[in-house]
Amino acid sequence: MITPQNWADAQTLWDFQLLHHPLRPCSVAIGLGSHDLGVADVTASLFHRGLFPVIVFTGATSRTTEECMPRGEAEHYRERALGLGVPSSAILVDNHARNTGDNIRLSRQLLEEHGIDVRSALLVSKPYEERRAYATALKLWPEVEFISASAPLSLNEYVATIGDENLVIDMLVGAQQRVQIYPGLGFMVGQVVPQEVKEAYGRLVKAGFTSRIMCEK
Repeated sequence: MITPQNWADAQTLWDFQLLHHPLRPCSVAIGLGSHDLGVADVTASLFHRGLFPVIVFTGATSRTTEECMPRGEAEHYRERALGLGVPSSAILVDNHARNTGDNIRLSRQLLEEHGIDVRSALLVSKPYEERRAYATALKLWPEVEFISASAPLSLNEYVATIGDENLVIDMLVGAQQRVQIYPGLGFMVGQVVPQEVKEAYGRLVKAGFTSRIMCEK
């Protein structure tokens, strides 16, 4: 059972992950694969607003998506965007990436192969992955200016779209753990994590929301 304290802690993590970057035109958009087709919806919407001419959808499958997205996350994103009126000529697909680092590295490689000059990129992710995506991109592609974006939803609204409150909190905890430990492993740039965020994370771990965390060595 999710307690009021659990919800309050989840809200603390949610608020920390959102970067609130002002949107502006960029060279490309990179839609990071996941179980959430809302990423494709947001990317398509921003394309129609004229914020970028090219989209890279990146993602293979994971334990969360192997059944619901059997053709790969990026391919399901592409199909969703096509259904929303994005032309096929504007979409590139990487169906090999299995983590955020892969998303950035393989998107960069794909864009280079197509001769696309990238000076700025709009990263589209799940709301609770904004900070992780941004910090990873800064580490792996420092010469590009990045902006993070996601669906403009509250935590409660997002949970309603996913339909599984425990999964969302587990994912929040997993994202927070990576923000805290990945800089030390060289996977992303360091982030200043406020004490109240660390404490909220610790309480949620103790409460058992741990299905998406990694074992720390």
